[in-house]
Amino acid sequence: MEKVLRDGFIFLSQNKTLNGLAKRYGLKFGASRFVAGDSLEASKRAIQELNAKGLCVTMDHLGEFISTVAEAEMMTQECIRAVEMIAEEKLDSQLSLKLTSLGLDISDDLIRSNMERILTRAKELGVFVTIDMEDEPRCEKTIQLFEELRQSFDNIGTVIQSYLYRSEDDIKRVGRFETNLRIVKGAYKEPATVAFPEKEDVDHNYIKLVKLQLSLGNYAAVATHDDAMIEQVIRHAKENGIEKDQFEFQMLFGIRVERQLELVKQGYKVRVYVPYGRDWYGYFMRRLAERPANVAFVLKGMVKG
Repeated sequence: MEKVLRDGFIFLSQNKTLNGLAKRYGLKFGASRFVAGDSLEASKRAIQELNAKGLCVTMDHLGEFISTVAEAEMMTQECIRAVEMIAEEKLDSQLSLKLTSLGLDISDDLIRSNMERILTRAKELGVFVTIDMEDEPRCEKTIQLFEELRQSFDNIGTVIQSYLYRSEDDIKRVGRFETNLRIVKGAYKEPATVAFPEKEDVDHNYIKLVKLQLSLGNYAAVATHDDAMIEQVIRHAKENGIEKDQFEFQMLFGIRVERQLELVKQGYKVRVYVPYGRDWYGYFMRRLAERPANVAFVLKGMVKG
C-alpha cells in the first residue's frame, strides 16, 4: 500500500494543471509545514529562527521544469537576490538550486551563463551553492556541468542519490575536485534499469556511499531523517577517527525538528533545507511520496481549511 501511495504522489508531482492551481491558491492544506513561505522575506524569518537555535540552513527558491528564457531569467535573478540577502543579513545559510529552473532543458549556453552569474555573485559574497540532483535522465548533464563549473568556482557542490546504480562511480568521478556532496536516497520514480527498486538496497547503498565519500577525505552532507542511518554514520566516524568537521547532517524544514536539535546538542552540525516560493507543489508531493504518514497532517489541514 505504501508503494502505491508513493508512486501516486510522484505521478501527481508532475501534473502541470495541479501545479498551476497550487500557485493560484497558495500554501494551503498542510504545505506550509514543509515550505517556509512564498517570499524571500518569509524565508529570511524562518532562517533567522533556525539560526537562533544553532541550526545551519540551505535555502531553495522552489521551481523546476520551466520552459522559457524569461522564466529562467526570473529564477536566476531570484537566486542572486537570495545570495545577496544571505550576505546582507549575515545568515548562516547556503543556497540550493535546480538546474531545470534555470534553463537546463532550454539550452546548454543558457544554463551555463545563468549558473556562472549566480556563482560569481555567490563567490564575491562567500556563499556556497549546491546543485540539486533531479531525475535520472538529467543526471549526466548535471554532473558534466558541475565538472565544468568546478574548474572556475570552488563554492559549489552537488547531490548524489543512493537509489541510482551509477552513484558510486559518480562519487569517484567528482572526488578529484574534493567535492562537497550531499547524499540523499532519491525522490523521483525511476525504472529498475537505472535504480534499485527495493528500499533495503537503497538504504544499503546509502551507507556505502557516505563511507566512500568520507574515505576520499571529502566533505559529506548526510541528508536523512532515518535514525538507523544517522547512528551508523556516527559509529563509522568514531571507529575511523573521522572528525565532526568532515560531515554534517541535513534534514528538511518541518520534519523531525526535535531530532535536529538533539544532534546539535551532541555537537554535530545540522543543516536544514528551507524551501520557499510559489512553485511549491512538486516539492510538496515528493515529500508526501517519501513519507505517506505526512498525509494525515495534510488531511487535518484540509478539514481546518
